[in-house]
Amino acid sequence: MGLKIDSNIKVVMNQREINRILSAPQLALMKTAEAVRTDLLSTQTMPFASGTLQNEQTQLETTSVTNGVASVVSDTPYARRLYFHPEYNFQTGKNANAGGRWFDPYINGELVKWVQESFANFLRRGQ
Repeated sequence: MGLKIDSNIKVVMNQREINRILSAPQLALMKTAEAVRTDLLSTQTMPFASGTLQNEQTQLETTSVTNGVASVVSDTPYARRLYFHPEYNFQTGKNANAGGRWFDPYINGELVKWVQESFANFLRRGQ
């Protein structure tokens, strides 16, 4: 009465591809942070006297990328002072748009959507 179906199915997992898919968000996050850093430099909004702040002391911090955190960090003793005092009279000879609070457009300003779209594009491309 009953129909007996004999099936032998073998599933082979491509662990390399699985790992690529699982690491894609972290890679996209790192690339997004680098895109923010690159854009920040190209918009010439950071204070620039000798170039130390923007060139040597503004770097990516990706040690927590597995927890979904990547940062662009300006790490000099004077970075905080300059950042939180946009009222200073910044030199604009080398960076025409130099001023304080240079990360604000990426955090809560007009570039937030650009950051989100950049992440989505990097994730979509699997880069």
